Amino acid sequence: MNQIGLPFDWPTQEDASDFIITPANASVIRHLEHWGSWPVRTSLLVGPRKSGRSLLGRIFSGRFQGKVLDDADHRPETELFHAWNAAQESRVPLLMIAERAPSEWDIHLPDLRSRLSATPVVRIDNPDLALAEALLTKFLAKRGLVMLPDMAAYVVQRLERTYIAIDRAADAIDAASLSQKRGISLPLVKHALIQAGLIDRRGGGGDNRDDDAGT
Repeated sequence: MNQIGLPFDWPTQEDASDFIITPANASVIRHLEHWGSWPVRTSLLVGPRKSGRSLLGRIFSGRFQGKVLDDADHRPETELFHAWNAAQESRVPLLMIAERAPSEWDIHLPDLRSRLSATPVVRIDNPDLALAEALLTKFLAKRGLVMLPDMAAYVVQRLERTYIAIDRAADAIDAASLSQKRGISLPLVKHALIQAGLIDRRGGGGDNRDDDAGT
């Protein structure tokens, strides 16, 4: 995997290894690093659940002393309106984090709508193959399990390419390893993923239910 170097001077209180940078999210990192060139002192970071968007917000806040509003698409409109205005007045950068872009929100305040329409939106994409393999390997390593690169590639090529599916796959493999008191093997992995509904018996993608908690 060709992993992109980290441009951030990462705060010591955060584990930089928890955020892996590949082409799926590199443009977001560049945008946040160059916050001084934003057309307004606010940006919106949009990404799917489990994508590390909240971790990235904490790193941004620690590195640049900016303000972060997570779950912005679920906050009161007046809170967002006043925070946006305060960022312009104070010149302190504001990063709003949401699962969906403002164009998909049901915004009632015209003044907030106009401000958000002028606000840059950057998006964390679903993981590419390299990122999916790295995340699965890392999730399992945190559970004390070692997955070789060839097996990681086998798994992610058969999973739905989402952060939640990768997280659920790590949980399923870990649970199977614990219950069988065995290390990772291909038969164990295939059985665990089939039982979890992540792949079918032919090795293709399963239902991949999107029912996990957010980041």
